[in-house]
Amino acid sequence: MRRSASRAVIMADQWPRCVREMKGVILDMCGVLYDSGEGGGVPIEGSVEAVRRLKSSDLQLRFCTNETQATREKFVGKLKRMGFDIDVREVFSPAPAVVAILKERCLRPHLLVHDDLLPEFDSVDKFNSNCVVIGDAADNFSYQNMNTAFQILISLEKPLLFSMGRGRYYKETDGLKLDVGVYMKALEYACDLEADVVGKPAPMFFQSVLNDMGLQPHEVLMIGDDLVNDVGGAQRCGMKGLQVRTGKYRPSDERDPTVTADGYVDNLACAVDTILKYRCV
Repeated sequence: MRRSASRAVIMADQWPRCVREMKGVILDMCGVLYDSGEGGGVPIEGSVEAVRRLKSSDLQLRFCTNETQATREKFVGKLKRMGFDIDVREVFSPAPAVVAILKERCLRPHLLVHDDLLPEFDSVDKFNSNCVVIGDAADNFSYQNMNTAFQILISLEKPLLFSMGRGRYYKETDGLKLDVGVYMKALEYACDLEADVVGKPAPMFFQSVLNDMGLQPHEVLMIGDDLVNDVGGAQRCGMKGLQVRTGKYRPSDERDPTVTADGYVDNLACAVDTILKYRCV
């Protein structure tokens, strides 16, 4: 049985007015819609129906993910098999954004990414690399591969490192896993540089979603399980940020001294219950 919406903890004095003025919702995916794992993962209870209810409302809906273990098409196909009503055009992920940057700046990347993501870069020249792109490479984050990326960066007069997200960890069905941000920090330290982050929490990434919706930041709510990259990133762009107590959420998030969510809810279903309730008042 789904948990009651009564456990929602939200800034009550601001929330009703905020929801009534809202015109759009952006959802994180892993940890909000589903938990990843063997076989592709499993949907979080109530999330399939919650997405359906949002799509049936008057709110615009987009999906914003730092997923970099598969092409966007393959990723969306997996979610459709779980029962989610999602179109590729509604999903914003780092790989297409990185490809656009590489082409615009005539850069040739060395890729340290998951094998299933490689087709995203088919149209990019990779000969004689003059930058490095990393994503959630999973088992490809070996010493040898990390050292190769380091050697390329340290040999460049102006080293460029692009990181598709900077998450510390994410949740799979068998527990928490190290994310790309850990390896990004290692290369930053070794090469004395600062990576260009493409994906959450980069403001330009969030802005691209807002531009697609044709909405202003104060008209949009971000719902995620990552306090720093989802909630904090959205807040820095002027959006409200709601954290779900699923996925990578930990109770200590609600005591974090650096980021305070505009609200906390048990899961996406609870969040949608609350949103639609206040929109009917």
